[in-house]
Order: sequence, then C-alpha cells, then structure tokens
Amino acid sequence: MNNTRPDWDSYFMEIAQIVSRRSTCRRRNVGALIVKDKRILSTGYNGAPMGLRHCTDGECLRERLNVLSGERHELCRGLHAEQNAIIQAAYHGVSINAAHLYSTHLPCSICIKMVMNAGISKVYYFDGYPDELAEELMKESGMAIEKVTLSSTGVGEAL
Repeated sequence: MNNTRPDWDSYFMEIAQIVSRRSTCRRRNVGALIVKDKRILSTGYNGAPMGLRHCTDGECLRERLNVLSGERHELCRGLHAEQNAIIQAAYHGVSINAAHLYSTHLPCSICIKMVMNAGISKVYYFDGYPDELAEELMKESGMAIEKVTLSSTGVGEAL
C-alpha cells in the first residue's frame, strides 16, 4: 500500500477542489478555503445567495449577453467562492486576519480587494483567471501569491 501524504498546500487545494463541486454556477466551478495555522476556518463556493434559485436552475444573464470571463462581474447573480468564504467567517464570528486563502482559481479584482481588506496574508491558487486589474492590484499590494499544482497522484508541488 502506497500511503503518500500530500504536503499541506496540496491537501488544502484538493479540499478546495472538492468544495468547488458544490458550485451552482453554469460557467465555472470555484471553491475556496480560508486557513490559519493549518486549520480550516471557512469554506465557500460560487453560487446564488441563500434563498434564491440556483444559477443552474435558470438562465444565466452573462451567457445570454455573451459577457467574457473576467469582465462585468456585476452582471452575475451569484457570489464568488472567495466572497462566500469571507462571509461565512464573518457570519460565524471567526477572525481571518493573517490567514491564507486557497482557491481553485486566482481571485477576480472584486474578490482580491475583499481578501486584502479582510487581512488575508497569502493567496494560493490552482488555475488562473482573466482579470488584469486583479493582477495589477495583487502586484501593487505586494500580497504573497503562489500557484499550486497537483500531480496525478494527488501530491502537489508549489511553483
């Protein structure tokens, strides 16, 4: 029996990928975790606010208008995974100051501003996201950002 333990970053990124499976977005499934001292504080996935019909149950305005990924975020009825993770921490009174964010995708410009103001000190991501402003904001802020890759065995290596 090969019992290879994943490193911490791979472990948390794999959990973020599982969280993304709860997404109700028709265009992209995203999952996020907020972690501090190797403990998960909060999770989030993208989808409509509580009490509203899921995006998978109706028409997507962004699809109908042919809005490109990374543009016109205000036209989406859903919340992003990073937003939901921050909101869940606040809802339950959990401090996320100096925590790390693990997200299946690089945060958009709206989310990265929230991440910065929430006091999150580092962002780990698996896949990119086409938002030039987000990249400019991250660079200007000096926020630590790291891409995590996973091998076919599930054991990852940070780039």
